Amino acid sequence: MTVMVKYYLVSPLRVIGRMGTDLTYQSDLALKPGQVVSVSVGKKQVPAVVLKSTDKPSFATKPIDMVVTTSPLPRPLLELHRWLSDYYVSHPVAVWQTMLPSGILKKRRETSAKRLEHRRERTHFVLNKTQKQAFSSVWNRSGKTSLLHGITGSGKTALYVELSKKTLAEGKSVIVLVPEIALTSQIVADFTGHIDNVIVTHSTMTEATRHAAWLEALESPEPRVVIGPRSALFTPLKNIGLIVIDECHEPSYKQEKAPRYSALRAASVLAKHHGARLVLGSATPSVVDYYLAEQTDPDGIVRLDTLARPEAVLPDVAVIDMTKHHNFNRSQFLSDTLIQKLTETLAAGHQALLFHNRRGSAPTTLCENCGWSAACPRCFSPLTLHADRYKLRCHLCNHEEKVPTSCPQCHAANIIHKGIGTKRVEEEVKKLFPKSRVARFDGDNLAGETVDSQYQALYDGDIDIIIGTQVIAKGLDLPKLRFVGVIQADSGLALPEYQSSERVFQLLAQVSGRVGRNEHKSQVVIQSYQPEHPAVKHGIARNYEGFYHEALAERKRAGFPPFTYLFKMTCSYKSEAASIRAARSLANSLRPHLSKNMQLLGPAPAFYERVRDSYRWQLVIKSTSRGDLAKLIEHIPPTHWQHELDPISLL
Repeated sequence: MTVMVKYYLVSPLRVIGRMGTDLTYQSDLALKPGQVVSVSVGKKQVPAVVLKSTDKPSFATKPIDMVVTTSPLPRPLLELHRWLSDYYVSHPVAVWQTMLPSGILKKRRETSAKRLEHRRERTHFVLNKTQKQAFSSVWNRSGKTSLLHGITGSGKTALYVELSKKTLAEGKSVIVLVPEIALTSQIVADFTGHIDNVIVTHSTMTEATRHAAWLEALESPEPRVVIGPRSALFTPLKNIGLIVIDECHEPSYKQEKAPRYSALRAASVLAKHHGARLVLGSATPSVVDYYLAEQTDPDGIVRLDTLARPEAVLPDVAVIDMTKHHNFNRSQFLSDTLIQKLTETLAAGHQALLFHNRRGSAPTTLCENCGWSAACPRCFSPLTLHADRYKLRCHLCNHEEKVPTSCPQCHAANIIHKGIGTKRVEEEVKKLFPKSRVARFDGDNLAGETVDSQYQALYDGDIDIIIGTQVIAKGLDLPKLRFVGVIQADSGLALPEYQSSERVFQLLAQVSGRVGRNEHKSQVVIQSYQPEHPAVKHGIARNYEGFYHEALAERKRAGFPPFTYLFKMTCSYKSEAASIRAARSLANSLRPHLSKNMQLLGPAPAFYERVRDSYRWQLVIKSTSRGDLAKLIEHIPPTHWQHELDPISLL
């Protein structure tokens, strides 16, 4: 019996010399586009994705060594791969490595996907009139995008659950994205009270567990709900009917390494190919996304402007001017009002949350005698004191060193530590309230100390005082929480970034929205050096419309998104002179290719000018045409330069 040899075009998951990205292999099996296979390249086994069958080539071909997945990747995922590569001008290999689980060729023992066992008391959602109207608006927009603009406490999660239940009843799957792994436990607990077949995936799982979750989705004969952060979008579900992106304003939905994609843009493409509904939910949508929705599809803005519970009572809000020293008699940075409200909350047996968006103990260490300040020898950035270990640490490269007992320059012993970080807040709170159970959540948490792993203790009220950075500012719904204190509301306004005021507004509106969600009275105390700043005022009032219109007018005057597209290019060299020379050279070579609608900013040192012994300079180009910016990529040198279309930040 003659075996019919077939030929296939495959896309390897590894860059192979100077050869093209697609290679031809042979097999006597009938393979489908989207199947993952193993092929030999030289002496190495490389995973690859079958793209299509092809004619016998004029050159000799190698055989496909092994079929890794019997079930092929869904065609919409293959289309999304092509789009990501084209739109973000990224190598197909980088896109595959982002989309597929690592270690895909490893032989593993049977491993089941991880289940989270967190529980929440509320087991039945009853939609109010506003929620029902929003549900109908979203459901009637089959195959379209809806921007769900719901105030904090309006019950967006209840809407996600009801939409998911109806989608599953139609025999279609659901993907729910959350911005932080920390929020996974809460939303999983909400969903599993109503839906059984939930798959959870995120980066803190072991490689084997994530691979098991991926295979479970790929081979599932039934519709499933997948919950996870940005990468969960690439879960290989066959027939998706709904994609939800919760807290869609969060910058974590933009990947910071190649292919540097936006999960919001990628989700819209995936939803289009599946004919699925896409829901973008937020109390504080980004200025860009809200403007685009207004301009292109105003009917797609669905509002939830009433609290989910009619008995809910809005919190009492007190604003403390930090320039008035008479407000701080008991502590340098905790006002008398904040301490008093915190004392009352704890005495009543309730839970409190203190927010400060800076980790460590003190961001500056200096000599009072000569002015010397501790800086990283590799990055030149200020070293942050971590008093629990009594070490100075660089938050860019993680360099550590001992705290000096005397000044390295003048040898005086007048070493002081200035500024406030979450560890210092924790120390102060433990001194003031020694009997309280205190937990800190920030980037310094070890495994087992994160919000995700401690969620049940937070929910049950086993932690009295929660201290943390932005990881605790959004999404959390804790029934015993009655007090929120913001240590310094305007701390992000000093950053030289066109979006800094937007981030401050969003964080303030989000963190103050952690209370006032039920019938219990609650308090918010907000401390600020700039209480009259528009971002602070609107954030305290949770006045999205007021902030949006002010920010939009400012963006239009300055020529920033949504009125332009941005393209950032950053070079990195071991010497400052080489970095400056390269930046000036590229600027000169690009100028002849700039059209009238483009504006070149720079060259200038990057905000973090020196990182890990390298000097960084950057160019930024604004344009009203994204396509024109993409054409400039071919003029960028292949080494020493990184480039990014639609950067989430210019810092």
